Amino acid sequence: MKEQVYKDPRPAEYFARFHQRARTREPDIVYDIVRMVCSFVVWIIFRGRCISSENVPESGPVILAPNHFSFMDHFFVGAFIRRKVRFMAKSQLFKPPLQFIYTHGGVFPVRRGHHDEEAIITADSILERGGAIVMYCEGGRQRTGHMAQRARPGIGRLALESGVPVVPIAVYGSQKARNWKRLQFPKVTIQYGEPIRFERVEHSTREQQQAVADEILGNIRALYEELERCGRRGMVQRMRRLRRTERRGGRAATA
Repeated sequence: MKEQVYKDPRPAEYFARFHQRARTREPDIVYDIVRMVCSFVVWIIFRGRCISSENVPESGPVILAPNHFSFMDHFFVGAFIRRKVRFMAKSQLFKPPLQFIYTHGGVFPVRRGHHDEEAIITADSILERGGAIVMYCEGGRQRTGHMAQRARPGIGRLALESGVPVVPIAVYGSQKARNWKRLQFPKVTIQYGEPIRFERVEHSTREQQQAVADEILGNIRALYEELERCGRRGMVQRMRRLRRTERRGGRAATA
């Protein structure tokens, strides 16, 4: 397993241009090209399928909150929705030549190993313009293949201080995505939960942020455990039965 570098020695000023672009410009054609290529990989190679993608609002600001096992997770999340999704990536990735793809694709850095206020400001500005941001409760990838026991408070702060809906998302199977090096490609299932919203708090406390972050992680964990228990086919059948029941209930109410 490759050794992780947990602190970026470069000064904050180095990343100012990346934040400025993310705050003022939308992803360009680079995003569309990368999305097309990666969606093919998700759909065909990883046999990716989604459940309840309609839970993601078609417009307006939203935070997409998946669990995080693989570097592919943001592509798994974005492949099944029409919206362009933005996400923060560890600052070590912002090096030539790939930093061109990241910046033109709408990615912005979080300076690893530091309290990076600029990343929160950038995320806020994107949400203010009605954008969709992928943010991981667990912070970095969970390389053990198991979800973290506790969330990082950053997503709680963003949810409280922006007041935008949060869609919990379970990505099941991505912990084995690294097996592609052995030509083993797991089936990956993405389940989008119902949006949750928290009352806006302009200046939230650390305790409030942590409580909200833990609640979001709890929702993700419930989705994930349900997928693990029922499997992809079982969950699809369960959702179909639920929709049929809801339709019957609606017809009975209007009769």
